[in-house]
Amino acid sequence: MNVTAIKELLYKMADDLLIIGHRNSEWTGLGPILEEDIAFSSMAQDKIGQAGALFEILHELGEDEADKVAFMRDANKMHCSQFVELPNGEYDFSIMRHFLYDHADQLRFEMLANSSFEPLAKVAKKIKGELKYHVFHANTWVVKLGNGTEESKARMQTALNESWNYALGMFEAGDFEKELQSENIFDGEEALKTRWMANITPFIEKANLKIPDVKTWEPILGGRKGYHTDYLQQLVEEMGEVFRVEPDAQW
Repeated sequence: MNVTAIKELLYKMADDLLIIGHRNSEWTGLGPILEEDIAFSSMAQDKIGQAGALFEILHELGEDEADKVAFMRDANKMHCSQFVELPNGEYDFSIMRHFLYDHADQLRFEMLANSSFEPLAKVAKKIKGELKYHVFHANTWVVKLGNGTEESKARMQTALNESWNYALGMFEAGDFEKELQSENIFDGEEALKTRWMANITPFIEKANLKIPDVKTWEPILGGRKGYHTDYLQQLVEEMGEVFRVEPDAQW
């Protein structure tokens, strides 16, 4: 089994979860209503925990301890998509990112529940159940806001338009796609994107929104290769500020 291929897959998944988890946690105390404040905080905690489970598998494969991997790398060593590192913006953008990302994430873990790499399959079976609630939350708010007032509909359409090419960047293929597929570890990013499109389209239509014209599709790539916006370095410095002071401390 190609360990390098598995590590690449695990890093991009774990980094996505770690970064969007921290972005979502920034809504704590700022949610538009109390229930949403609690919901976003809870989902953020889930995602950081899920990232930790993947970092533990990486540690078993010879990488550094989970906390050091999570908090001691600079932005150019991270493998997250650029989509998850963008600032939260207004609540419309955060909800739309939540919707587009979590549908992809749930499908990814559903696929990986059948992976030939047993440690990942075991973790995926647990995580995919947690993500059902995240997706349900996202679907509810996208449909509600898309069918709300003229302002809420317009804002959600703008958020979808602005998110779309970043969202397509989530499916940036790695260097080991063929190996992952041939060894039945993961079906690949293109297969995931196809399923994602099939999943999100009915909800976007139900929300009375429109997917951007295919002629405008230009996936924003590079995140999987360590190319990021300036926002990510600011975030990783903030995330690791305390840990980097004494990385070997016992908590």
